[in-house]
Amino acid sequence: MEKDFIAYEYATKSVKAREQSRAIDLYESFGWEVTSVTPAFPEGVTLSLKRDRKLKHKQELNKFERQAETLMDTIARQQSAKTMGANIFAYVFGIVAALVFGGGMCLVMLIENSIPALAGGILLGIAGIALCGVNYFIYKKMAAKKTKQLLPIIDDNEEKLANLLEKGNALLQADVI
Repeated sequence: MEKDFIAYEYATKSVKAREQSRAIDLYESFGWEVTSVTPAFPEGVTLSLKRDRKLKHKQELNKFERQAETLMDTIARQQSAKTMGANIFAYVFGIVAALVFGGGMCLVMLIENSIPALAGGILLGIAGIALCGVNYFIYKKMAAKKTKQLLPIIDDNEEKLANLLEKGNALLQADVI
């Protein structure tokens, strides 16, 4: 009996856990087979992959694979960019609001026996609390605005990625026929 020997090439890729299924689809479209999935620190997984070394159209598959990985990274950066600016603003605005609130407390506690200091401290404290409460609504509005701007770009990149995966899969199917 004669065995058919297949030489494989191996690779490992680290991806975020929430991107695991998308990454598996990506690599399977270019001839890779997932051999194992291992949890990695922090919040990630490591995919162990293998594929036949003697694939036809291997150069084109590698080219499409690199383009697809770049697009996937671009999409991930755009997804995080939807809220990044709003997060930074909310943190800074929250710090300022807490400082205003703290200033009101200091005014009340440090200047004793003064009605104007007491009234001013109470007003500053109320202003600080109001600013903290308003911060959430400003954050939501900023995040929604940025999401609305980036959504068409993300959808366009998702479409480009899908087309690359289809091209890679078509090259693999050409090998089978």
